[in-house]
Parts: sequence; structure tokens; C-alpha cells
Amino acid sequence: MAYTADKPKLAESSDELRARIPGWGVDLDPKDRPSVPKERFDPTLNGAHWEFPERQPEKWPRERSIEHKFLTPVFGTSCPPKGLSGVIRRYSYRKYSEGRAAHWLLLLAADRVDAVESTVGSFLSRHPDNPIAETGVLSEFTHHGLSSRLRGKRVDRVHHLIDPVIVAAPWVLAAGVGYLALRRVAGRGRN
Repeated sequence: MAYTADKPKLAESSDELRARIPGWGVDLDPKDRPSVPKERFDPTLNGAHWEFPERQPEKWPRERSIEHKFLTPVFGTSCPPKGLSGVIRRYSYRKYSEGRAAHWLLLLAADRVDAVESTVGSFLSRHPDNPIAETGVLSEFTHHGLSSRLRGKRVDRVHHLIDPVIVAAPWVLAAGVGYLALRRVAGRGRN
């Protein structure tokens, strides 16, 4: 609606709204609200049975932002920091406030380093990752993968071409490094 020079219409009164909309204002009177007995204000009543909750034991030094005095009573323990990525994370928490971009950029870098560490660890283990089975690339050929990518309104269509590069790049890079290492070792054996 465009702006006009006319005076805007005044808001309807409660009586007019009640006459026009069936059931309008049924909860205006607190006595008619089913939740009113629960809405009593009591500043001493908080529902907690403790002054400060029991603290979760800290099995290793946890990352804690420098603006916090101590860790929260309960915290996650599923992914303890390890390797170079753990060093980067600890440095980020020890040195920079959460309000600084450097803090978050270091955490992003630590995530990337962790991904590389995991890939390298996979290559060094007796059971390396299987990108063919784990990425579901075979289903592209057996479950109408190409047609589902081309038809419909998929949001992720813009990165279809780069997905194979992202998945295959670490493997191709590792194969190239392995080839060069073997070539160097074989070259030394001839001399």
C-alpha cells in the first residue's frame, strides 16, 4: 500500500475486534487463562535444588575463553583436542577473546588441520578410508544419481562440479607424494 496524505485509520477498539473476529480477546481476563496459577511471581522460587550445580570432572585441561572465570559446570567431552589442531585450538583460547576475529580464524584453521591430520592418519593406519564406499559415489550410477542432480530444484547444484575434486584431492595428492618418494628411493638404489 502506498503512502497517502490521508489520515491513517485508527486501530479498532477491543469491542469492534470482538464483534468482527470470533473468539478475539478470550485470554484478556487473567481468570480465563489456564496458565494463570502457574504465572505467580515468586523471586525466591527458581525450581533448582542447588545453589551452584555439581561440577563435571575435568579429565584434561579444557579450552576456556579468556573472558570466562571458569568452565561451565557441564561441558562436552566427545572430541578432546589432539595433535597440531589441538595446539592451535588451545592457543586460540589462551590468547584471544571470543570477540576477536583471530580467535575464530584460528579455530577454523584448526578444523582444516584436523581434517588433514585425520586423512594422514587414515593413510598410515592398517585400514585407510575408502572414499568409493564412504562418499556414496557408486550410488550415482545405481540410484539415478545423474538424473537427480539435473532435475528438480536442488540447492546444492552449484557445487556439484567441485565435490569430486574436494573428495579426491587428498587421495591424489597422497598418491603423488608416495610416487615421488618411491621414485627417489629407487633412484638412490641405482647409484
